[in-house]
Amino acid sequence: MPAIGLDARLTYYRQGGIPQYTYHLIRELAELDTDNHYAILHSRKDRRDLTAAPNQRRVACWTPAHNRFERLALGIELAPLRLDLLHSPDFIPPHGRGYCKVITIHDLAFLLYPDILTADSRRYYTDQIHDAARCANHIIVVSEATRRDVLDMLDVPSEKIAVIPEAADERYRPQPPDDIERVRQMYNLPPEYILFVGTYEPRKNLGGLLRAYEQLCAELPGAPLLVIAGARGWLYEKAFKLVGELKLDTKVTWLDNLRDVDLPGLYSGAQLLCLPSFYEGFGLPALEAMACGTPVVSSDRGSLPEVVGDAAMQVNPDNPADIAAGLHRVLTNTDLASRLRRRGLERARLFSWREAARRTLAVYHHVLALHSAP
Repeated sequence: MPAIGLDARLTYYRQGGIPQYTYHLIRELAELDTDNHYAILHSRKDRRDLTAAPNQRRVACWTPAHNRFERLALGIELAPLRLDLLHSPDFIPPHGRGYCKVITIHDLAFLLYPDILTADSRRYYTDQIHDAARCANHIIVVSEATRRDVLDMLDVPSEKIAVIPEAADERYRPQPPDDIERVRQMYNLPPEYILFVGTYEPRKNLGGLLRAYEQLCAELPGAPLLVIAGARGWLYEKAFKLVGELKLDTKVTWLDNLRDVDLPGLYSGAQLLCLPSFYEGFGLPALEAMACGTPVVSSDRGSLPEVVGDAAMQVNPDNPADIAAGLHRVLTNTDLASRLRRRGLERARLFSWREAARRTLAVYHHVLALHSAP
């Protein structure tokens, strides 16, 4: 049977979208595919075993993620494995011959917004993405928006691309009152709050959100606290400084590096989630919030419209007044908020990690069949 490699090294170095994507694929493929043999690539420093089935084996790799010599070094390490296919969830496959290559491109933010990355990260992705897309046998993207970006910016044929959306983890569902209260008490939050979840970086448009929130507070006395939860990214200092300039210090709470286990309760306790991003390759926080029964106010850009559909209030991220108006409507119109909760729960059920893994496995089979054809 074919030997398939799945590169999970990045899960040791960071949490977030790509590691979560990788975890879910490993778990779901364990249920779906008992025939092929899988080599799950781990960092040699990682003491965990991410394998989830007898036909999955742990392979420790010396090559670190995002190393300048990564493509060459990992290619040499993989040679003895005699793989038939390697799936690289983190965009960039190693150099090497004799096996097919599938890559997942989650977004092209580093090309569209180069200032959102550190210089090292920008060089890593920008210098290699064109060659990676060219040498890949197939490219998985997580949204139609990312597919359009790939076609526009990487010059690859459309038949080489498969759109396979992500999904919210099964733990994202409406939480019982006791769990919501536990999270609220843990983070010293009031009964009502507006929530943002994501990395603090320019493309998330925290500046637009803060200016919109300032307008909301002027129009709606007693507006709920704004809770900004996530991790510090690139140029986050500007957002911190803006809070002081707008005199919002007592109205904004930052939750840096929130415990992942507390997110369902945090979503479920919020009056709404606001995600006014200039760009998202998918936008998991919006889907996670909807799965928890939380109304969503989201940007009308990038992938977000296709993720939220008619289950969210869509706003113009360039216009703080429009963001403020969306927040105001959801907070003051109970019928609208109830409708968004109901539609959000229905919408979230359309996305499934099992279906994503099933379609990913179909890509593997398609690529292997083409490679073995005479």
